[in-house]
Amino acid sequence: MIEIQAVTIDAENPYEIASWWSKATGLPLGEGDKPGDDDVMVRTGQDPFLLFQRVPEGKTVKNRVHLDVMATEGRTRDEEVERLIGLGATVHADLRQPDGSGWVTMLDPEGNEFCVCRNEAERESQG
Repeated sequence: MIEIQAVTIDAENPYEIASWWSKATGLPLGEGDKPGDDDVMVRTGQDPFLLFQRVPEGKTVKNRVHLDVMATEGRTRDEEVERLIGLGATVHADLRQPDGSGWVTMLDPEGNEFCVCRNEAERESQG
Protein backbone atom coordinates (compact mmCIF):
# COMPACT_ATOMS: atom_id res chain seq x y z
CA MET A 1 0.00 0.00 0.00
CA ILE A 2 1.14 3.57 -0.62
CA GLU A 3 -0.09 6.95 0.56
CA ILE A 4 -0.42 9.92 -1.78
CA GLN A 5 1.37 12.87 -0.20
CA ALA A 6 0.94 15.53 -2.91
CA VAL A 7 -0.42 16.23 -6.35
CA THR A 8 2.44 18.08 -8.06
CA ILE A 9 1.79 20.56 -10.85
CA ASP A 10 4.57 21.89 -13.06
CA ALA A 11 4.75 25.67 -13.03
CA GLU A 12 6.56 28.57 -14.63
CA ASN A 13 6.09 30.68 -11.49
CA PRO A 14 5.18 28.42 -8.55
CA TYR A 15 4.44 31.19 -6.05
CA GLU A 16 2.21 33.12 -8.44
CA ILE A 17 0.13 30.13 -9.59
CA ALA A 18 -0.06 28.65 -6.07
CA SER A 19 -1.32 32.05 -4.86
CA TRP A 20 -3.98 31.97 -7.59
CA TRP A 21 -5.08 28.48 -6.52
CA SER A 22 -5.06 29.63 -2.88
CA LYS A 23 -7.50 32.42 -3.79
CA ALA A 24 -9.60 30.08 -5.94
CA THR A 25 -9.91 27.41 -3.25
CA GLY A 26 -9.72 29.49 -0.09
CA LEU A 27 -6.90 27.24 1.13
CA PRO A 28 -3.66 28.64 2.60
CA LEU A 29 -0.19 28.52 1.10
CA GLY A 30 2.42 26.42 2.85
CA GLU A 31 4.03 27.95 5.88
CA GLY A 32 7.06 29.98 4.84
CA ASP A 33 6.40 29.79 1.09
CA LYS A 34 7.43 33.01 -0.64
CA PRO A 35 7.97 34.56 -4.10
CA GLY A 36 10.92 33.01 -5.91
CA ASP A 37 10.60 29.59 -4.25
CA ASP A 38 10.96 26.62 -6.61
CA ASP A 39 8.29 24.63 -4.77
CA VAL A 40 5.16 26.20 -3.29
CA MET A 41 2.41 24.33 -1.48
CA VAL A 42 -1.32 24.85 -1.13
CA ARG A 43 -2.43 23.13 2.09
CA THR A 44 -5.60 21.07 1.76
CA GLY A 45 -6.25 20.30 5.42
CA GLN A 46 -5.18 16.70 4.87
CA ASP A 47 -2.93 14.94 2.41
CA PRO A 48 -2.65 15.05 -0.48
CA PHE A 49 -1.76 18.70 -0.76
CA LEU A 50 -1.10 20.62 -3.98
CA LEU A 51 2.54 21.30 -4.80
CA PHE A 52 3.52 23.72 -7.55
CA GLN A 53 7.03 22.99 -8.79
CA ARG A 54 9.16 25.17 -11.07
CA VAL A 55 10.11 23.56 -14.37
CA PRO A 56 12.18 25.12 -17.17
CA GLU A 57 9.79 24.33 -20.01
CA GLY A 58 6.33 25.76 -20.61
CA LYS A 59 3.13 23.75 -21.01
CA THR A 60 2.76 22.48 -24.57
CA VAL A 61 0.16 19.68 -24.49
CA LYS A 62 -2.99 18.68 -22.63
CA ASN A 63 -2.56 17.75 -18.96
CA ARG A 64 -2.53 14.01 -18.32
CA VAL A 65 -3.88 14.67 -14.80
CA HIS A 66 -6.21 17.46 -13.79
CA LEU A 67 -8.27 18.58 -10.81
CA ASP A 68 -12.06 18.36 -10.69
CA VAL A 69 -13.50 21.03 -8.40
CA MET A 70 -17.00 21.93 -7.28
CA ALA A 71 -18.57 24.96 -5.67
CA THR A 72 -19.15 25.26 -1.95
CA GLU A 73 -20.74 27.90 0.25
CA GLY A 74 -24.07 27.69 -1.57
CA ARG A 75 -22.71 28.57 -5.02
CA THR A 76 -23.74 26.64 -8.10
CA ARG A 77 -21.40 25.29 -10.75
CA ASP A 78 -22.33 28.19 -13.03
CA GLU A 79 -21.72 30.78 -10.31
CA GLU A 80 -18.37 29.15 -9.57
CA VAL A 81 -17.36 29.33 -13.23
CA GLU A 82 -18.11 33.07 -13.23
CA ARG A 83 -16.18 33.58 -9.97
CA LEU A 84 -13.14 31.77 -11.36
CA ILE A 85 -13.28 33.80 -14.57
CA GLY A 86 -13.19 36.89 -12.36
CA LEU A 87 -10.01 35.55 -10.73
CA GLY A 88 -8.32 35.08 -14.12
CA ALA A 89 -9.29 31.58 -15.29
CA THR A 90 -10.63 31.04 -18.81
CA VAL A 91 -13.18 28.63 -20.23
CA HIS A 92 -11.54 25.97 -22.39
CA ALA A 93 -14.56 23.76 -23.14
CA ASP A 94 -18.14 24.19 -22.00
CA LEU A 95 -19.63 20.71 -21.64
CA ARG A 96 -22.77 21.69 -19.69
CA GLN A 97 -25.89 19.91 -20.92
CA PRO A 98 -29.49 21.24 -21.15
CA ASP A 99 -30.55 18.83 -18.36
CA GLY A 100 -28.01 20.46 -15.98
CA SER A 101 -25.42 17.69 -16.15
CA GLY A 102 -21.90 18.13 -17.49
CA TRP A 103 -18.98 20.32 -16.51
CA VAL A 104 -16.85 23.22 -17.65
CA THR A 105 -13.19 22.65 -18.48
CA MET A 106 -11.21 25.74 -17.53
CA LEU A 107 -7.60 26.90 -17.69
CA ASP A 108 -5.79 28.48 -14.76
CA PRO A 109 -3.56 31.49 -15.51
CA GLU A 110 -0.67 29.18 -16.52
CA GLY A 111 -2.90 27.14 -18.85
CA ASN A 112 -3.42 24.06 -16.66
CA GLU A 113 -6.78 22.40 -17.25
CA PHE A 114 -9.26 21.78 -14.46
CA CYS A 115 -12.97 20.99 -14.47
CA VAL A 116 -15.78 22.67 -12.55
CA CYS A 117 -18.47 20.10 -11.75
CA ARG A 118 -21.89 20.27 -10.14
CA ASN A 119 -21.92 20.05 -6.37
CA GLU A 120 -23.89 17.45 -4.41
CA ALA A 121 -26.96 19.70 -3.98
CA GLU A 122 -27.12 20.38 -7.73
CA ARG A 123 -26.80 16.69 -8.57
CA GLU A 124 -29.59 15.82 -6.13
CA SER A 125 -31.94 18.54 -7.41
CA GLN A 126 -31.27 17.95 -11.11
CA GLY A 127 -31.04 14.17 -10.99
